[in-house]
Amino acid sequence: MRAYYDADGSAALAARHSQRPPLEAGLSSMQFSIHKSIALALVLGAVMAASGCVYRANISQGNIVEEEDLDQVEVGMTRNQVRFLLGTPMISDPFHQERWDYVYYVKIGRNDATAKRWVSVLFDDETVSEIQRNRELAEDL
Repeated sequence: MRAYYDADGSAALAARHSQRPPLEAGLSSMQFSIHKSIALALVLGAVMAASGCVYRANISQGNIVEEEDLDQVEVGMTRNQVRFLLGTPMISDPFHQERWDYVYYVKIGRNDATAKRWVSVLFDDETVSEIQRNRELAEDL
């Protein structure tokens, strides 16, 4: 604090620019602070609630094998004929070169797969020897 002298020469102690605000001003700033805190809490709550509502795109994975195309595949066809009808196989297994697997599933949002399909075409030398339809895919897919 600094000492200031009045006109009559007596010393008066006063702090320059450090006077306390009136009681009403303190309450209004406190109220403003409370409103600000409430608004911040509401915004954070809304962000946390919306974070669980994240959009999940539909996932279509694999080869779409149409039933009419699969019906045309017959025992005795060549690999090129099967590739023409069903397309290139999804899985190319180096350990089972005599088998082509066509796997397909659709997953909508967070739900389990709604459509699943697994077809295997087995070859003996270069021709189809067996067609395995509707093989089971994993339950949790």
